[in-house]
Amino acid sequence: MKSRDISENQVNQVYLSLGSNLGNKKKNLEFAKYLLNSYDINVLLTSSFYQTKSWPNEKFPDFFNVLLLTNTRLTLIELFKKIKFIEQLIGRTDTPKNYPRICDIDIIDFNNKCSKTIHLNKQITVPHASLHKRNFVLMPLYEINKKWIHPKFKKNIVKLISFLPTDELRSIKLV
Repeated sequence: MKSRDISENQVNQVYLSLGSNLGNKKKNLEFAKYLLNSYDINVLLTSSFYQTKSWPNEKFPDFFNVLLLTNTRLTLIELFKKIKFIEQLIGRTDTPKNYPRICDIDIIDFNNKCSKTIHLNKQITVPHASLHKRNFVLMPLYEINKKWIHPKFKKNIVKLISFLPTDELRSIKLV
């Protein structure tokens, strides 16, 4: 009888941030949610949609963002591969960093643990390295889980939001 690693059957709690600033943005994000559910990533909660300026080039189209609480039996690397596959299914192509895109899915938190791993020369870091600086991640995360605590900094979400520059908070609009 083959022994199985306990982690193979573990249900992982994952927060994902989705963004789009090309085409029908809301439809792109809804399609991404549908595909996530179709590929063993169960969407449990969805934040409201938020609209933010594109960064660093505000001349690019505004983004629509949404945050999801999901669970999956996929490992971190399996999840990363599925997300990249889903982005491509929706129509994402290789573009320079911070250029407009039809769909972007980031792993924000995986089991509230800190982890770094390499897959195909890409470093996967959880929690997401920039999440504490991003209003379009923190505000929808707060909407879903007001008690969330950053696994690395050990700060609650209210404290992280309080460190955001106030001018950036004004750039967020519920859609």
